[in-house]
Amino acid sequence: MKRLSTIILATRPWSFSMTAISVTLGSILILPEGGFRWELYLPVLLGMILVHAATNLANDYFDVKHGVDSQDSPTSRYREHPLIEETLKPQHILYLSLVFYFTAGLIGLYLALVRGWIIIVLACLGGFASFFYTAGPIKYKHYALGELSVFFMWGPLMMAASYFIQVGNWAFIFPVVLLSIPQGLWVALVLLGNNLKDIEYDRKIGLKTLGTIFGRRGTIGFYILMVSLIYLVTGLEILIGVIPVWGIVSFASLPLIVRLILTFRREKEIPPDADPRTAQAGMIYGLLLIASFLISILVQ
Repeated sequence: MKRLSTIILATRPWSFSMTAISVTLGSILILPEGGFRWELYLPVLLGMILVHAATNLANDYFDVKHGVDSQDSPTSRYREHPLIEETLKPQHILYLSLVFYFTAGLIGLYLALVRGWIIIVLACLGGFASFFYTAGPIKYKHYALGELSVFFMWGPLMMAASYFIQVGNWAFIFPVVLLSIPQGLWVALVLLGNNLKDIEYDRKIGLKTLGTIFGRRGTIGFYILMVSLIYLVTGLEILIGVIPVWGIVSFASLPLIVRLILTFRREKEIPPDADPRTAQAGMIYGLLLIASFLISILVQ
């Protein structure tokens, strides 16, 4: 049981809320017309979570291999790292990651049988972006492309794929893409929060991120810009009807992120939990947004 617990923690399950929210938002847009298919939603959700888990494991494996994560890295201060703490061997982490990718691939094949070859294309695109995030020879995380990648993966790609699998066509994909913008920005914001707190360490090891490019002041400014865009786009999408009027409840998450920004500006050091606190605000936003769609259906 202890080993199983170690494996589960190594996948960082607390981060899966971002995936669950993206898949659910992409899927529930079919609800007003009816025809929501649980037998498709659940495999999509499981497959996406397996890819997320595989990504996290591969990230740990390659970050240690490339010297990014070590005993004195900021990552080891706020969460258990299975390789740094030697609770799992490197080959086990890589093997588990590949098993999760393979299992997700089998789910993708099933969904392709239901919805067509385009699912294979989307799955390969997502899998490529996931694995080579830190894997060589590409390891594009090392070239300040992480935020752009996770925006695309957890925003337009994941949400559009989830919607298509529900309905089997692209006829009304434009509202899905619009809705994916704030959700993708939230996930990118979590990574930016991580890069903000790691600026000095990343500079020391020669890792190129938006944090090392912009510096602390510039990164905080970019963080504020992204937060502003999230709520501005949300407000605009409520006005044009992409998000129901009940979507205004998602603004209840705003005080959490404002409080965190004020901490960034006041404190000498960026808090070590900058990214999980960002993720918490994003999770509350996403859950409230999902609730707004469900409420709008109930009151029709």
